[in-house]
Amino acid sequence: MAGGRQRQRRAKRRRSGLRSGTTRRPPDDGERVWFEGKEKVRCSNCDETHVLVCSCDGKLYECWTTAPGKISKLWLVEELGNNSIVQVACGDHHSMALSRGGSLFTWGQNTHGQLGVGSQDPLISKPQLVKGLKGVPLAQIAAGGAHSVVVSLSGAVYSWGKNDFGQLGLGHTEDRDCPSYVEALEHWKAVFISCGADHTAVVSKDGLVCTFGAGGAGQLGHNSTRNEFTPRVVAELWGARVSLVACGRQHTLVYVPSLDKIYSFGSYEGQLGSERKANQLIPLPTSSPVDNGKYSQENTSQNVIQTTAEGKESIVDLLFKTRNSYPLNGIATLERKEVNAWVSNTCSEHWKIIKKNIGLIFSSEACINGSFLDKSRGKHFRTSKETSGVDMAEVLSFFKKISKNEEVYQEVQEQINNLLPSLSSSPASPENFRVYLILPFLLRQQHVSSYCTLKLLAEAILRLQQKDLQTLECLWSNLETAFFKKLVVLFKMASLYSLIELLVRDFSVQHPREIETLEILQILYQLAVLIKYPCIFDMKAKLLIHSLECSRLVFGYVSMAFFFSPL
Repeated sequence: MAGGRQRQRRAKRRRSGLRSGTTRRPPDDGERVWFEGKEKVRCSNCDETHVLVCSCDGKLYECWTTAPGKISKLWLVEELGNNSIVQVACGDHHSMALSRGGSLFTWGQNTHGQLGVGSQDPLISKPQLVKGLKGVPLAQIAAGGAHSVVVSLSGAVYSWGKNDFGQLGLGHTEDRDCPSYVEALEHWKAVFISCGADHTAVVSKDGLVCTFGAGGAGQLGHNSTRNEFTPRVVAELWGARVSLVACGRQHTLVYVPSLDKIYSFGSYEGQLGSERKANQLIPLPTSSPVDNGKYSQENTSQNVIQTTAEGKESIVDLLFKTRNSYPLNGIATLERKEVNAWVSNTCSEHWKIIKKNIGLIFSSEACINGSFLDKSRGKHFRTSKETSGVDMAEVLSFFKKISKNEEVYQEVQEQINNLLPSLSSSPASPENFRVYLILPFLLRQQHVSSYCTLKLLAEAILRLQQKDLQTLECLWSNLETAFFKKLVVLFKMASLYSLIELLVRDFSVQHPREIETLEILQILYQLAVLIKYPCIFDMKAKLLIHSLECSRLVFGYVSMAFFFSPL
């Protein structure tokens, strides 16, 4: 039976023009754009037979070969189109690429679900969007032998793929073909990740290290050769405040900046230039390549093209190349200086660039969710179904700035309008809910276009599944009083606008779902009762609604929910 499946896979590779051990067929010279070596490199990654190189303009080049260490020409991954790539990662036979717009793409072998696209196809040769992470603002991506791990800007860790040693950290050994949230790391505040062949290491904001997966060579650093199915802190490193970690196939290295030392554990096979025996079970210091001046800040990731993770060059060297390029290139998020430039400088020669940057951020759910983080004392690391991690004061500050420039404001609102219909009805993470908190406060009050945008937002909210709507309600109820009241006012004004529209239209053809803002307002009222806020309409608004109640349709929607004391 197994032999039959293997024959089918080989046949599929032949039909796809792919050879055994490769992911994509090297194109003919006339078919592809080639990497000439003159381009400046933003980042790169490789394994024994695979290289990914990203240029500074965001273009991604790749090369696959059946002979380890023999790198041929790299060709452009044209399927990624206009996506500007900022991070890449190579597994044994699969690839990962993160775009500046917050999208994660994967391709290659998928025998264990390591691509995370929910497909049973053992081989996918073209980049695919990982829809399970849509809207999650990612900080870093990593690929193991046949598993993948990512960490969000707020420290949430997701994993998928091969799991026979527990390398996904999910507490079991079942493979996963879609991203799974690592609940055991929920309060970990992860900031850095790395994957070995069958193990994973994670660094917390506080400098702690935990490892999980295969431990047969001591690569987990727990003074044993046991496998760990859930994340476990490396006790020997407690208090060391590690900043970086790098996993080899069966070993792990960590860097402690306060001591300028690298600690290593696992099976080295001579790669560390040490006489120490294999299967080192606990972290011990090793000589730092910085001490002898071998590497300087001028090193670039281009050097990685010349080596492989298990090649002759020490993985310590690779760690320091990573260190020199840290912090990692990330997705696009708002920066205060950038916003000031948008508002103060919109002359024709700069407007094209400004418009492009606005479109990049506000056409992306992930980029919006990654902006406006509450970074005071790392509060955004506590994001949960009860805590949004959003700095609402920063949201209002941004709104006030763009309101001073009509051209910028209209461009932001247009991008929001285009984004709203595509919001998922089943968010993957608590971080996905930030967009529903942020967007209402970026809309101008008493403005027809803003009411229309709020209507689209209300539609998106009502598309949420019941459990997700309850999560959003919880986040609303945890808003500060001033922000909750402002939210009520926004939907109140939009609801009044919808009701006035009903007066001048034929009620018999009015679809009941066209007054979604009223449904949102009713939800807010119910929350207000629970948290003892006085709501919602003032006397003038109540009189208007009373006159509209003569309509049977409107009466059915408005009911008694709108006759409350003023704010």
